Amino acid sequence: MDRFRMIFQYFQSNSESITNGICGLLALASVKMYTCFDFSCPCLPGYNMAYGLGIMFIPPIALFLCGLILNRQSVVMLEEWRRPQGHRKKDLAVIRYMCSSIMQRAMVAPVVWIVVTLLDGKCLICAFSSSVDPEKFVGFANASPLQVQQLLAKVPCKDDELMRNNTSRKAVSRYLRCWSQALGWSILLILIIAAFLARWLRPCFNQATLLQARHWSNYIDIEQKIFEETCCEHSRLFAHKCILHFFESMQQEIKLHSFSLPREGEGAEGEEDLLWGITDQDQVNKFLKMWYYEKPPLDVSQVTQR
Repeated sequence: MDRFRMIFQYFQSNSESITNGICGLLALASVKMYTCFDFSCPCLPGYNMAYGLGIMFIPPIALFLCGLILNRQSVVMLEEWRRPQGHRKKDLAVIRYMCSSIMQRAMVAPVVWIVVTLLDGKCLICAFSSSVDPEKFVGFANASPLQVQQLLAKVPCKDDELMRNNTSRKAVSRYLRCWSQALGWSILLILIIAAFLARWLRPCFNQATLLQARHWSNYIDIEQKIFEETCCEHSRLFAHKCILHFFESMQQEIKLHSFSLPREGEGAEGEEDLLWGITDQDQVNKFLKMWYYEKPPLDVSQVTQR
């Protein structure tokens, strides 16, 4: 049990590393999902584009939302943005830093999915086979416009009877796959260049502002964790006091059944320190409301002087 507690505390103290790990796992999951996915283009005019673009962009939206849900800092950032001013001012630079950090991590898995689909080429072939100019390919010269549209829509279906003996199917497929792979490699190259520039140009900007934003974003996250832990400890001790009070009021029946009660005052000193004199539900609600609406200023000089 102590080992699990140590692992849990390690995860709590290294939330940024855990978030990076979750983003990496989502990226690997997106690749695994695509490789296991049974891609079946409908090969019908008017449906190919909807199916191909849907496969290309709907799963990335779901992965992006999963990245936001699994990132604990997204909730912390929204709470910091929506909280009342109170005694503590809100720093927009810290909120912007948290938002950009959350968005960057959440976009990893969707970008990996889109790049993989483009490099594979099936989605783009299915989506845009009906949009190819038939005059560029000799196999559609003797067909009517309606037949051309039907034949182009069946390009992704190589087992279709109409396309088995059509010499232009492979040409159209290769043409669209080349465009898809070129687009995928271009996006990948742009992202690598952007990451390179962001990495090497960052020291050219004001580092003090960046350090301040990073420090206070970590502080907000840690403060929220410690507050939740303190509330849990206080709830445990408050429940303990309520249960002891219940059993003390039942002393007569307990004596009849020969149960033994703990002596009054055993272990009470530490509990009293943590209970802060809070003795009823209304006081607890009042203090929680004060914490939300009037957070104390970030100044501990008076405490250190004491």
